[in-house]
Amino acid sequence: MTDQPPYARIAAEIRRRIDAGELRPGARVPSTRQIAVRWGVAIATATKALAALRHEGLVHAVPGVGTVVSPTAPGRADQPRRAGQAAPRATRAGVPDDAVRARIVRAAIRIADAEGLAALTMRRIATELDVATMSLYRHVRNKDEIVALMADAAFAEAPLPEPGGGWRDRLELSAKTQWGLYRAHPWLARTMSLSRPLLVPHGMLHIEWALRALDGLGLDDDTVMHTAITLFGYVRGTAADLEVEEQATQDTGVGGEEWLEAQEDAMMALLAGGSFPAFAAIRRRPGVDISVQSLFEYGLERLLDGVAAVIAKQRAPAVESTS
Repeated sequence: MTDQPPYARIAAEIRRRIDAGELRPGARVPSTRQIAVRWGVAIATATKALAALRHEGLVHAVPGVGTVVSPTAPGRADQPRRAGQAAPRATRAGVPDDAVRARIVRAAIRIADAEGLAALTMRRIATELDVATMSLYRHVRNKDEIVALMADAAFAEAPLPEPGGGWRDRLELSAKTQWGLYRAHPWLARTMSLSRPLLVPHGMLHIEWALRALDGLGLDDDTVMHTAITLFGYVRGTAADLEVEEQATQDTGVGGEEWLEAQEDAMMALLAGGSFPAFAAIRRRPGVDISVQSLFEYGLERLLDGVAAVIAKQRAPAVESTS
């Protein structure tokens, strides 16, 4: 065990505490900052130790809380290896190319989920799969193709059901499904550009879903297409900071709510200067509870209210002409 790298030794100690029941499901594990101080290592090493535990499914990040012990250990065939444990090679005789490509994509998603998209390189994926870097190019052209395949695989995790209900319920379901995927994979929002969109079939199904939901409401094609893409863009845009927040939490060990609490004195001092009277007045009154989730839900409701107004305006002339 002495020849293990520092991050692996740290991961092994935390794993031992989980296996022994010292850290039970839902319990917070040491943050990157706490690990760095306790073991005398760099933040990058501490982050890598937590990433190793995430790869095993032993811990997961909870927004506003930190990294906690997972309820159960996964039993999937593609479960990542533990620190220091050899992994099966990515290519084997008789394994279809599609299956190998799928393993590459799953490994890439695990890395991006744990460490962010910036950590994703062909070399890093090869290390995860215990293969030569150049062997990956027999199955994928480059990192850009892997990212597109990752995005498609992520959207495929939550397929939309058969259409049913009114247009508003259907658009809301699509938006909330997308939001859940962005929260599960904080790197995903950054890949979904509206100006240079990836060809992601399972992501495009959300546009298709919205177009079908808006069909037959009397809207012209331009309005229908703009509405569908605006909805997709709203969810993606609101989720754009999720990866930044996740990385900041990993680097500092301080979650978003904790960070805001630490800024409270500075905020009160700023408001006391009298330059922001409306802001200060609302802050003094109870009942305001702002979070990323509440901002998403509020904005979604207002966006759908706007679509309802457009539909009502389009229908009004038709009603007037028949009266």
